[in-house]
Amino acid sequence: MHLFNSLARIKEPFVIPRDRPVTLYVCGVTPYDTTHIGHARTFLIFDLLVRYLQFQGAAVRYCQNVTDVDDPLFARARRDGLDWRDLSNQQVAQLLEDYRGMNFLPPTYFPRASEEIGTMLPLIERLIALGHAYVVGSEVYFSIRSDPDFGKMARMGYAELLATANQRGNNPDDPNKRDPLDFVLWQRGGPDDPKWESPWGLGRPGWHIECSAMAMRYLGEQLDIHGGGADLIFPHHPCEIAQSEPVTGKRPFVKVWMHAGLVWLDGEKMSKSLGNLVFARDALREYGTNALRWYLLSQHYREDFDYQHAGIAHCRELAQHLAAALAAQSGTQHPLDLSVGRAEFLAAIDDDLNTPAALAVLHTMVGETLAAAAAGRDVGAAVATLREVAGMLGFVVA
Repeated sequence: MHLFNSLARIKEPFVIPRDRPVTLYVCGVTPYDTTHIGHARTFLIFDLLVRYLQFQGAAVRYCQNVTDVDDPLFARARRDGLDWRDLSNQQVAQLLEDYRGMNFLPPTYFPRASEEIGTMLPLIERLIALGHAYVVGSEVYFSIRSDPDFGKMARMGYAELLATANQRGNNPDDPNKRDPLDFVLWQRGGPDDPKWESPWGLGRPGWHIECSAMAMRYLGEQLDIHGGGADLIFPHHPCEIAQSEPVTGKRPFVKVWMHAGLVWLDGEKMSKSLGNLVFARDALREYGTNALRWYLLSQHYREDFDYQHAGIAHCRELAQHLAAALAAQSGTQHPLDLSVGRAEFLAAIDDDLNTPAALAVLHTMVGETLAAAAAGRDVGAAVATLREVAGMLGFVVA
């Protein structure tokens, strides 16, 4: 199969290893307001990837983290008068319920950042020893000037990198920084934030080091695939590369970087900060699992997605046709052969998870099956093929 590598900006062949599992890490949620459609679409893409790799005979070790050490979570907990751990537990429980509703395969590992602090400290210490990080009081920063390739994935000049980082939580006016783009590895945190012991005093980790530590602990020093939303193309994922490769001495940290497009609602970016969220649980309640999966797969994963209620209502009809085809009664006349359609379907998935093309083939196969059943033809093998390819897309086919 071929996958688009966000670092190289090209489709590259991905050869499935046969002597070990495929390793996949996906950046997960900050659990203070989950699970909106943006989350659902991103994780759906990687659910599909895992399913297809397994269909091809691969074992997969899939790690998806929970970022429960982060400013938005602490701020929401203070606003609502809750302990941050209680809020996190509530939201993770909702997340897992939504995952079941979406028919997601569970990750092999589902670590929480708050439980992995001990994994992060040695990485920070090593970066300091190598000269890639520096200590100011009780805070530690990564020096971007120590990495000549810093930010390469983003394809931006310095001014644009800085502006983007500032939009996504960077503080360029921190007087402790040698460069406004240097990022925090360890920080004191606010007076009401949770804190952990460290060689630099009580504090908490920065966001970026959390994922490097968890990825390497559970999957190893080099990963096959690392994914997330397109908003992680900078600064998060370049920061992971910059801090991981010096520690291990191995390049590349990740063979293939994959990023899902952002989700919009009626032409405006869907985000927690804007408050224009559609939650997966509400869409599931109204339309059902298969309709929501069909809708979110109806555009290529690298494209931004504009969620519209009319679109998902149409996909509910398509999902109903699929259900009817799967339940079709077989006749005795000339059997229907869907092997050509199956080959076209697999070719579409092989082409960087081209789900719009795959769904178009599936829709045609559904129509052929229903027409053949109405004509009294033998559709037993055809229904089995439909069940196979629809199941590969994660549709509920029982």
